[in-house]
Amino acid sequence: MNPSPTAPGRRLVSLDAYRGITMFLLVAESALVYRALLGMVPEGSFEFAVFLQFTHHPWNGLRFWDLIQPFFMFIVGVAMPFSLKRRREKGAAPSAITRHILRRCLLLFLFGTGLHCVYADALVFELWNVLTQLSFTILLTYLFINYPAKWQLALSVGLLILTEIVYRVYDPADPFVKGENFGSFLDMILMGKINKGGWVAINCLPTAVHTLWGAMCGKLLLSKTSDEQKIKTFLIAGLLGLSIGYGLDWVGITPIIKRISTSAFVLASGGWAVLALVFFYWLIDVKNIKKWTFVFLIVGMNPIFIYLFAEILGHDWLTGFVRIFNYGFLGLLGLPENVLALLNAFFTLAFMWYICYFLYKNKIFFKI
Repeated sequence: MNPSPTAPGRRLVSLDAYRGITMFLLVAESALVYRALLGMVPEGSFEFAVFLQFTHHPWNGLRFWDLIQPFFMFIVGVAMPFSLKRRREKGAAPSAITRHILRRCLLLFLFGTGLHCVYADALVFELWNVLTQLSFTILLTYLFINYPAKWQLALSVGLLILTEIVYRVYDPADPFVKGENFGSFLDMILMGKINKGGWVAINCLPTAVHTLWGAMCGKLLLSKTSDEQKIKTFLIAGLLGLSIGYGLDWVGITPIIKRISTSAFVLASGGWAVLALVFFYWLIDVKNIKKWTFVFLIVGMNPIFIYLFAEILGHDWLTGFVRIFNYGFLGLLGLPENVLALLNAFFTLAFMWYICYFLYKNKIFFKI
């Protein structure tokens, strides 16, 4: 726990805003905002279809909520060159930086596996959490972060090809069946169980591409390349990722499946991640339209803390705590159950946002 090393105004504000918006959306999910919104509208309506975008697709397809984890892992990659540069400027030796990365990855792994113990209310060993997978993607990206961009790109393509190979060799006839694919087979070996939702631990391999691509974008942002050229490069890369990813799905070669992170999913979601970065960079850092970002910036200043808080306390304890007073007082007005549930979700979200605001105002930033 230590003060922020630099003032927000001196940072790459677009990256802070990008991170903050992603974390705000995650916190809103923990506050049950999206569940409450779905309960407000009739199934089959246009509004229901919109709010359904804030849930994961059951298998083959891509919804907005499927992009949140790729955004998170991509943002971590973008931030890595900036973080490493600051450490070098402060005189940190390469060995000290390596120890820091190893310590960080270990803590992320422990946090991720520990969260599954909280979910199960028992000691379990499960490797499906984003933090567990992030511990691998950060380490891999760090090992290759000083290589030329062409080698980093080659590595990312190699990871996607490897993913294709292991799934197709395991079941050449139908490689992407839920619960019956190579990822599920490996989970049985590693953990002795299969995730009911179809998630697999080997996702850390293809999703490492998101963090690698993020680091490549971060290095470009740090370079002396003109803003115009940076934006052009990002646009081309993002659109290329979308075209290949959706194209593989549309022609029936590889389906877009987030739960097993197929190559088509990684390419499509990676394309969206790059396009989101270039939009925020153009709007905030180039056009200097940034006043609106404050609400999100303070959430992004403590990303790991608020994620753990929301996952451990948000879903259950905090929503229940708020419910006591919300339903106790507003329930007297005779409001419908779905309205009370929506208000409860927004009150819970506001409570967690205020925690971030309190930490920000007191210059308290949790780092690992």
